[in-house]
Amino acid sequence: MSSTLGHAVTGAFGFTGKYIAAELLKTESTIRTLTNSFNRPNPFGDRIEVFPYHFDNPDNLTRVLEGVHVLYNTYWVRFNHPRFTFDQALENCKILINCARKAGVERIVHISIVNNALDSNFEYFQKKARLEKEIQDSGLSYAILRPAVLFGSEDILINNIAWALRTFPVFFVFGTGKYRLQPIYVGDLAQLAVQHGRTLENTVIQAIGPETYTFYELVQFIGQTTGKPRPILRVPPWAGYWLTRVAGYFLGDVLLTRDEIKGLMAELLYVDAPPAGTTRLSQWVSSHAHTLGRQYRSELKRRSDRNSPYAGY
Repeated sequence: MSSTLGHAVTGAFGFTGKYIAAELLKTESTIRTLTNSFNRPNPFGDRIEVFPYHFDNPDNLTRVLEGVHVLYNTYWVRFNHPRFTFDQALENCKILINCARKAGVERIVHISIVNNALDSNFEYFQKKARLEKEIQDSGLSYAILRPAVLFGSEDILINNIAWALRTFPVFFVFGTGKYRLQPIYVGDLAQLAVQHGRTLENTVIQAIGPETYTFYELVQFIGQTTGKPRPILRVPPWAGYWLTRVAGYFLGDVLLTRDEIKGLMAELLYVDAPPAGTTRLSQWVSSHAHTLGRQYRSELKRRSDRNSPYAGY
């Protein structure tokens, strides 16, 4: 597939989409993005064409996608909320896939999640699996990348662990804390996405990083590296959930949902596969130790404030 063909990426002013857009623009003169955040600062200038999602007007969305040969999809939601739901995200993605097919898009590179399954007990993973099946049944060429946890200058999870260690005298983990996760650097994921946008082979990749941590080890390492080692207390999952609910009330955010805690403890962010990324979280945290966690990052604020850039280091 020629690198001169058209490319579009969803959410280029957000987190994952921004890194994919930056990677594409190393070789492309212009690309397109679909976004709900027209007023966020545009780091790419006139090298990126900006369009609304148009989920409510499929004909317009189809026209926007005409001339695009590869679509990089990062669109999803983290949890159900009165303003957004998994069902709504799934329906919107179905519209996007159908419009892409009608517009003549050849290939979709889709960012999914490890360990998704149609029979999963967790709605996030079940709906992700349903979306993967929609893509695989669409007739379009596809690459599906399945990360576990992303880290990078604009991430929420790693930053907010560091913030909590800087803010509170102790840190609570759910149960034993021995459940594993495999973070991948968002820049490595972007490189992987663009690499697989340049082929036509259908593929599914476990997009994990080169290091595996238990949750307890991850918290301990971040505390030591940022100079804020704290006692780590093991609490029952129900108690940990209510502690996050109380903190979320004062922060105006959702720190973790019940399903996120259960999924973490069920090791759904771990998979037995070779690493697809090369950047080590240990090295990245060490190089950002003085700035990591200085400010809390709110998922809900990012969704409600469409004018401010995603904070980074």
